Amino acid sequence: MRPVLSREQMRAFDAYAITRCAVPGVVLMENAGRGAADLLARELSARPERTPVLVVCGPGNNGGDGFVVARQLKARGFAVSAVLCGAFDTLPGDARTNAEAWRGIGGAFDEVTAAERLEAFDIALSRAGCVVDALYGTGLDRELVGLPRAVIERLNGAGVWTCALDIPSGIDANDGSLHGVAVRADLTVTFAHYKLGLLTSAASAFTGRLAVAHIGVPETIGSEPERSAELLETMDVALRFSCRARDAHKASAGRVLAIAGSPGKTGAALLVGRGALRAGAGLVTLAASQAAASALDARVLEEMTRVIDGDDLETSLGEALSVSDCVAMGPGLGLDDAARRVVEYVVQSHQGALVLDADALTHYAGRLAELSRAPGQLILTPHPGELGRLLGIGAREVERDRFAAVARAVELAQATVLLKGPYTLTGA
Repeated sequence: MRPVLSREQMRAFDAYAITRCAVPGVVLMENAGRGAADLLARELSARPERTPVLVVCGPGNNGGDGFVVARQLKARGFAVSAVLCGAFDTLPGDARTNAEAWRGIGGAFDEVTAAERLEAFDIALSRAGCVVDALYGTGLDRELVGLPRAVIERLNGAGVWTCALDIPSGIDANDGSLHGVAVRADLTVTFAHYKLGLLTSAASAFTGRLAVAHIGVPETIGSEPERSAELLETMDVALRFSCRARDAHKASAGRVLAIAGSPGKTGAALLVGRGALRAGAGLVTLAASQAAASALDARVLEEMTRVIDGDDLETSLGEALSVSDCVAMGPGLGLDDAARRVVEYVVQSHQGALVLDADALTHYAGRLAELSRAPGQLILTPHPGELGRLLGIGAREVERDRFAAVARAVELAQATVLLKGPYTLTGA
């Protein structure tokens, strides 16, 4: 799994590389820019014609990364121009060094320091087939107004294919929120590690495809870097699966009980059953009310069905719960009193793995902490609206800080929580 770092953790990682590993900051900047240029060159070389590239540099170290990319692409034969949204004299050390190096190989750049200079930017933008966003990096923590906002709005309005360096300018590195406005990138090349803000719903509309460029030091310099999260990748999941024995049979591949569906919503139960089978379960039973079970019987192929007797839950569900390796409950189940009694009975009595989704979660709206008393191993799978109901807040508040919302839910429910989204967050 790949580490995912906060703004502060990334600063600490860079500082360790510079002070303890004696790798100068200008070398880290060079490596980052070269890595981004490598990725960009492959992307642009796949096009039928060489695309003019415009690198839009900001007044900080992200701008320095941009000047490295400009120089590296020019060395590879690309037509490259650059714009500095700021004053050359105020660039910090390493960024200024690379701006001078860009000039040293014959590169030039306009300094856009006031609104009246935006005309020069517009001209440069009109000639570009690709834009590199090197305005602001992970350190940005303020609202973008005035000239920076105007530059980003013009960039977005141009409709030019765009690559962002480290993070799209205007996106917060910690929670993915917008600082007023943000660059809409088609590709984001982040440096060394993924940042928290990149893996949020809000940022997903701006990042495009994500890639990581190494900066010339190991990911685990000194020791494992302090991290806020980890990115689960395909190989991490694949390593947890093994081939079945040649003499395996359906009963040895796992039993799943899905308590789902109601009249008019039997499709939800069918999807749960199909999902369980595709995930590898050997035996899947769909449990529902008499009316829903009858409708399911007409459509199931591999799954079995079971009728839930609302007046005798222990008899109609007790045995099925005891022989199941995993129980999934909630989709399409309903929100009436009968469904509530089923949900509470299962939560309070099942001692194994129990996945709560959809209606089963809504039954615990505003009383999430009650789930901490459940005897089983609970896994909650809410979308932002459902998690908001559980926590007594709105979906927008959940999305403003998905990481904090998941952490709070884990603390209250003492359960594993999967918050759905473009990047599903799992807290345990």
